[in-house]
Amino acid sequence: MLMTTNRQADLTPVVEPVALSADEGAALYRLMTWLSPAFPVGAFSYSSGIEWAVEAGDITDAATLQNWLSSMLTDGAGFCDGVFLAHVHRAVMAGDDAALREVAELASAFVASKERQLETTSQGRAFIEIARSAWNHDGLEHLIAACDGAIVYPTAVGLVSAAHRIPLAATMHGFFHALTSNWISAGARLVPLGQTDSQRVLAALEPVVVATGKRAMEASLDDLGGATFRADIAAMRHETQYTRLFRS
Repeated sequence: MLMTTNRQADLTPVVEPVALSADEGAALYRLMTWLSPAFPVGAFSYSSGIEWAVEAGDITDAATLQNWLSSMLTDGAGFCDGVFLAHVHRAVMAGDDAALREVAELASAFVASKERQLETTSQGRAFIEIARSAWNHDGLEHLIAACDGAIVYPTAVGLVSAAHRIPLAATMHGFFHALTSNWISAGARLVPLGQTDSQRVLAALEPVVVATGKRAMEASLDDLGGATFRADIAAMRHETQYTRLFRS
């Protein structure tokens, strides 16, 4: 007797994806470029205090690195940077220079240590300068001037992406992927970890990144704050660490 099986799942019609429009393709191309590890903002030089955490024994393997980064994303600098990015993006889209200046000033002041200030302002300055040189846009100079001071990294990303009319949600998740990848890269060099373990950590943090991005887009400035005291201490202790590979 001929045996048959239920293969209805295999018979489900395949819907061909709709091609991106020219504007959508250009936006994705730019976002992938700006948030690529190859984009020269000097992110590889900074560890956000991870170097001291490895030296102190807080991070010793893939599992402890994952736990450390999960906390930094949900309850520390990651979430706060996402909130700043979202509010900068919305201020630019609304043409509200006063709100843009207020958020840019708050983001610059909202840093717990000297080296973290160096890290975020250096990357922000590099991001702006490269975007202005290679990806300039009408109105970008006005937006930079409206900030009226130091532009930290999440402010720079939010400002430039909004100027180019790249949607906030895509920008947010691209930003968090770049941030998390850089942290993992620092941890991989310091622990050290192999490439497979590094990818396992990145995969394990995927739901954390997605949830934190969603929460950051829904947050008000009153929701800013963190509870990653050990990570803040790590960033401060790194300033006097005797042997260092990273600048923060």
